[in-house]
Amino acid sequence: MTDVAVIGAGMAGLVCAQQLKQAGYSVLVVEKSRGLGGRVATRRLFNTCADHGTCYLKPKGELLERFIEVLLQHHILEVWTQTVHELKPHSSVPTPESSVPKPRYTAPVGISAIAKFLAPGLDILLNQRVTAITPTPEKKWRLAMDASNEEITATSVVIAIPSPQALMLLEPLGENILGATFLNNLRSVEFSPCLSAIAGYPSTLKPPIDWKAVTFIEDEHLAWIGLDSSKRSKPQQPVFVLQSSAAFAQHHEQTQDLKPAGEFMLDRAAESLQMSWLKTPEWIQVHRWRYAFPTRPLQATYLAADTAVPLICCGDWCGGNFVEGAMLSGIAAAEATNNSLRHLTLPKLSFLEVFNSSI
Repeated sequence: MTDVAVIGAGMAGLVCAQQLKQAGYSVLVVEKSRGLGGRVATRRLFNTCADHGTCYLKPKGELLERFIEVLLQHHILEVWTQTVHELKPHSSVPTPESSVPKPRYTAPVGISAIAKFLAPGLDILLNQRVTAITPTPEKKWRLAMDASNEEITATSVVIAIPSPQALMLLEPLGENILGATFLNNLRSVEFSPCLSAIAGYPSTLKPPIDWKAVTFIEDEHLAWIGLDSSKRSKPQQPVFVLQSSAAFAQHHEQTQDLKPAGEFMLDRAAESLQMSWLKTPEWIQVHRWRYAFPTRPLQATYLAADTAVPLICCGDWCGGNFVEGAMLSGIAAAEATNNSLRHLTLPKLSFLEVFNSSI
């Protein structure tokens, strides 16, 4: 039994949960994965790690700028590079995207450290997928999970996962409970997918490159490549992360074994950059992000169902703008949840200042 159940431990869910926890509500976060952060993700493998979702933070908007300042103060982040290069069509030489330095920040221990920074004090269930949400006669929500026989009863629910996943969870409730407008708004949001390939190379290799990250312009198959191991203080070996174009990921939407797709991405990068050694990694792993980027986000910062028992959706698909959008959506969802419950006093200072002072 809890005041608020938050489904999803990405940036929106964690920010929302912290705001409500700071105000005095009992909050339980339920996450289907084994780690925190959603697409702010780090994979640990072969005695190293790689950021295979969000690769860095770039100051964009007041909230994200302040958040980065807090993370710098706590030595979570540091500057990774001042320049991201571009590879334009019919060229093999990456060039700086701008003559003006624009710092990109990352975490030496893995970018998921950002999410872990937001988690202290929260009750979080990992490896627990919510399979059904149903109203109870007592005007509560009951959440069933696939990993246990236990159920959660909550006075309010915040769903902080991609809208297609939220729709799969909520559609069985139907229009009679949630309303046609709410469900249609969920259906209207669109995402593009992405494949992320992580490739490791011999420790003796010194990559002959003068860049840390390259964006592929108008490439049919590739979107980005980064020397991820350059983020680490003592890298064990060179590790590159490649991200595919949306079209290439869509082409492999039903592909079960993604390793050949990742190898194709390496071949394509090797040819485009004229670096043949990229084709022969020691190891490679590929991850599919079905909901990588909201291409048609909702314009509002959150989506609330017109129900007697509060149910609110949030995420980077509410307003868009990636990490900052997710954080702003989480804050807005917390405010809306509070207004539907006991009208407690949410932190008068920004959530960042309150949380920073509590560390």
